[in-house]
Amino acid sequence: MTTPGSTELITDRLGRRFRNLRLSLTAACNYACTYCVPDGKRLQAAAYELDGDAMVRAVRLLVAAASIDKLRITGGEPLLSPKFPEILSGVMQLGLEDVSLTTNGQLIPRHAEAIVDSGMRRINISLDTLDAEVFRSIARSGDLATVLHGIDLMQKAGLKIKINMVPMRQVNDQQILPMLEYCLERGIELRFIELMNMGHLRSGNTYTRQFYGMQELLDCIAERYAFSRTEAPFDSTAVRFEIPGQGTFGIIANETEPFCQTCTRLRLSSNGQLYGCLSNAKSHSIREIFELSDADAITHLRNVLGAALQDKQKVSFQGEVTVMKFIGG
Repeated sequence: MTTPGSTELITDRLGRRFRNLRLSLTAACNYACTYCVPDGKRLQAAAYELDGDAMVRAVRLLVAAASIDKLRITGGEPLLSPKFPEILSGVMQLGLEDVSLTTNGQLIPRHAEAIVDSGMRRINISLDTLDAEVFRSIARSGDLATVLHGIDLMQKAGLKIKINMVPMRQVNDQQILPMLEYCLERGIELRFIELMNMGHLRSGNTYTRQFYGMQELLDCIAERYAFSRTEAPFDSTAVRFEIPGQGTFGIIANETEPFCQTCTRLRLSSNGQLYGCLSNAKSHSIREIFELSDADAITHLRNVLGAALQDKQKVSFQGEVTVMKFIGG
């Protein structure tokens, strides 16, 4: 199905535009990770979540309005949403250059067939440790063996896998090398994500105490591996490194080496709010578009997108009270 749209790109004074859409299927999560939520409280579904048809239509119209070519399905935990199969099927028919999924992996075995049959080519799995006890202390739920089984299923099906790890001082920093070895042995790219100063971490000293920066990571890795920095796409969030003959790894260095000046990401929450920046709590409702024709909806969205683009930080991540998982981090 074609959708009318404009060929004029929406850009800001830094030349940034939206190319990558993060679609949060639900704010709910089956984990309560220490760096995401306080006091072990699991995130719940937002009030007035969009249904599957509305989400797919919103994506289709955003693609037309902003010439978006990449989509990542996120949460909360997207595989927890009963809408997942419907939305996966719908967005895979939009002709996007790339559709991927970010998940904690706990429910992959339940949805493996649907993921593989959809034609999706890559998946990101959040995993902070290979130690079952540490796993439970960070996630405060779930089962490590099930996640590892899900990774095996996706790899056997031929999907490209990236594993995301948040290293934290005196929490899981002893797992940096074991995690890297696990990924290199399997041809998986491990991406270390610097702890982000968001949500409950904005108060107290936990963020400062646990933050583990890029140079510390590189120093740790250099104890066992020789590596060199490699090129990455201009709007990549990760700094990438190659270990000759063994594989690659990346570091999403939010604090050490910010990437705000080239960010092309846009986020749509499960209840119909657009966020132009993780470091800005401002959001823009698009629920009005569901009462409009496609042509009028696209015109309206282009105005909203212009405003959302202005929400982006100019230089670096400043931190925000917003919970990242709620808006599809």
